[in-house]
Amino acid sequence: MQIIIGAFVYAVAINDFLIPHQIGEGGVTGLTTVGYYALNIPPAVTNFVLNGLLMLVGFRFLDKKTIWYSLWAVLWILLFLKLPWKGKIMDAQVEQPKKHFKLKMPGAFVVLFILTIVAVAATWMVPAGSYSKLSYTNSSLQVTDPHGHVKTVPSTQQELDKLGVKINIKQFTDGGITAPVSIPNTYQRLKQRPASIAAVPTSMVKGTIEAVDIMVFILVLGGLIGVVKASGAFESGLLALTKKTKGHEFLLIFFVAILMVLGGTLCGIEEEAVAFYPILVPIFIAMGYDSIVSVGAIFLASSIGTCFSTINPFSVVIASNAAGIDFTQGLTERIIGCIVAAGFVITYLHWYSKKVKADPKFSYSYDDREEFNSMWEIAPTGEDGKSKFTTRKKLILILFVVTFPLMVWGVMSQGWWFPTMAASFLSFAIIIMFLTATGKNGLGETGVVDAFVKGASSLVGVSLIIGLARGINLVLNNGKISDTMLQYSSTLVAHMSGPMFIVVMLLIFFLLGFIVPSFSGLAVLSMPILAPLADTVHIPRYVVVTAYQFGQYAMLFLAPTGLVMATLQMLNMKYSHWLRFVWPVVVFVLLFGGGLLVTEVLIN
Repeated sequence: MQIIIGAFVYAVAINDFLIPHQIGEGGVTGLTTVGYYALNIPPAVTNFVLNGLLMLVGFRFLDKKTIWYSLWAVLWILLFLKLPWKGKIMDAQVEQPKKHFKLKMPGAFVVLFILTIVAVAATWMVPAGSYSKLSYTNSSLQVTDPHGHVKTVPSTQQELDKLGVKINIKQFTDGGITAPVSIPNTYQRLKQRPASIAAVPTSMVKGTIEAVDIMVFILVLGGLIGVVKASGAFESGLLALTKKTKGHEFLLIFFVAILMVLGGTLCGIEEEAVAFYPILVPIFIAMGYDSIVSVGAIFLASSIGTCFSTINPFSVVIASNAAGIDFTQGLTERIIGCIVAAGFVITYLHWYSKKVKADPKFSYSYDDREEFNSMWEIAPTGEDGKSKFTTRKKLILILFVVTFPLMVWGVMSQGWWFPTMAASFLSFAIIIMFLTATGKNGLGETGVVDAFVKGASSLVGVSLIIGLARGINLVLNNGKISDTMLQYSSTLVAHMSGPMFIVVMLLIFFLLGFIVPSFSGLAVLSMPILAPLADTVHIPRYVVVTAYQFGQYAMLFLAPTGLVMATLQMLNMKYSHWLRFVWPVVVFVLLFGGGLLVTEVLIN
């Protein structure tokens, strides 16, 4: 509580005294005020970044307790600096100095390039270390120690119990867990493995190679979009739809958001949701909404569903298996949380979309509206023959729309992944290309091929973003610092009181979400280590699984290492605009999620 009060007083001092009255100061506080006046950078951003860099160095030299207390203070300072104080910077009575230039938030590629350099620097400062890993290969269990030595052990439950891995052997033999699992109490410090400057470009290339499956999927999707656009089916269908929905525009946002939440909570569909932008974004534009609404209804809604996963096999099921419990434990609480969170997001979307509808200048991305609209807007041209909604165009749209529920069905029931999804989309693209090329007003072979290539090329940047983000994770993994963070975390929370334990655990997963943005990856790495710690404070392990969900996804709303940058690149949206919109959702997840976790601890 003292830290929270101190953070509050500190934020008031900056916002209500130092900045409005142009009072100088030293250290991070001074740089925060200078950053605002000289570069127009929000104080919360400067303060958070500078303190984050200092904490990164502190990991090398300070004790763990000091580091985590500092982190707790920094997060509260970030929150309080973002609050709209009455006497804050915008006080009309205080004359603001003239700003000679305004610092712009760099684009997605530059952000990821900078983060790659930061990741390389981290491998020099954060101690290297690793747990032994357990994997199931060729019908046998294999233990790989921190030094890379492999030992085969019997594939029995008794052997798992002996290793301290509280997971049912069937989870390995039936394919429920395929990634290597950390073995508790096996952490060892290793010789430092600092990455060289050459790791910056090489990690980008290797990350792109690792992400080739989703990149091909996105390129095929782009080609399919290009062909459907060239057919004229989009324009004709959009004209018909806008006439039918006039006056009830938000209903579409509502239903889309509900479907995305369900997709997220049931099967973690936010990656696959990129396929829905081509259908929905032109419609949202025609209804008078902006890029923020488009991302909010699709990415934000699907992500909040994943954050509050109920039976998502890629997060809560794998995490529960790795924690040695049944995934139905805590299901009631997760359902309640998902309903409340969905209600919050939809209410937030309704508030924002209503504001934008009434006054387009309210849009957080108003500065970029023309570029965004020129990229995605499809302007109906009237009721002439060219734009008439013919049977052929209806068939093309039906085929186009059918690809998406087919994809969802394949992922949920058939185990499809990106190669199969890409093949499915390509199959439909070929059929649509045939329909578009033939007929009275057909484009011919050259026309449809050019349309496919043009559509695919428009999403090359998006696919490259995904590869570059993977490269950052490769640097961290090769530097062997992810397990060190995990070890520090487990040491920190041991023997805490139940409520404090789970709140700190939430923050730990929040930080780990940046380093390991993969749901299943973080689950199998962290759950065997952190879930058993719940036993020491006498709380159910499923509460730790729930903390993993809330914490990781609160970070993934922000982390450039996740799907955010690819989504923003696809819609040509600035990261700063997204931050302005999404930070209340992050605060909601941390506060509501933290409250729900503490409640679960107290009632058990």
